[in-house]
Amino acid sequence: MPRRHAALAFFAGSAVLLIALAGPLDATVASSFSAHMVQHLLITMVAAPLLLLGAPLTLALVAWPGAPRRAILGAVRSRPVRLVTQPVVAWASFFGVLWGVHLTGFYDAALGNAGIHALEHALLLATALLFWMPIVGADPSPSTLSYPARILYLFIAMPAMAFLGLVLVSADEPLYATYARAEGAARAIADQQVAGGIMWAGTMVLIVPALALVLLDWMRADEREARRADERLARAPGGA
Repeated sequence: MPRRHAALAFFAGSAVLLIALAGPLDATVASSFSAHMVQHLLITMVAAPLLLLGAPLTLALVAWPGAPRRAILGAVRSRPVRLVTQPVVAWASFFGVLWGVHLTGFYDAALGNAGIHALEHALLLATALLFWMPIVGADPSPSTLSYPARILYLFIAMPAMAFLGLVLVSADEPLYATYARAEGAARAIADQQVAGGIMWAGTMVLIVPALALVLLDWMRADEREARRADERLARAPGGA
């Protein structure tokens, strides 16, 4: 991606984070689960890939030569980073956090404590960045995925997201005491079902376009390789 486009992507991701975490949307999350779900999808499915498209690690390596550059490269090549950036680990970490946040008492605890709430958002963003890293591939990474593997990686993410949506839609009682107290049980269940529908729809609206972009990038990579092969043949002795 050209540097100008990368910068635009990074600033767009930062703007999405700002909208999600510091705007009117954030003021409603304590009383509306559906608004909170929109916030979480903006953080994990929109802001995270946009930030990675901005290639922040590459920018840091260029901007900070010498000791900072060596420190960054050392961290990237370290065993812990190699472990957490393994695609299987990254995938499992993201969905483990996503399910764990929404299907345990952690969610209610976050609604009642600003520090836990901030931790919730930090975990969602960090694991979303790990999840999208093998797909975006704009920065150097210890682990990479082939194009077929990227498609499979995203494809199996769809039922994982849909599962959470299904749990929320099908629940016949409020899952979160905070919303039950704020809205009443009937409205809390209805809002919960809307949130589940948002998660379910987010699977199609956000993952399917990502699949399409991976396919498009794969086709372009094949075209570039075909051109390089033609050029090698043309340069070879006896070539056209």
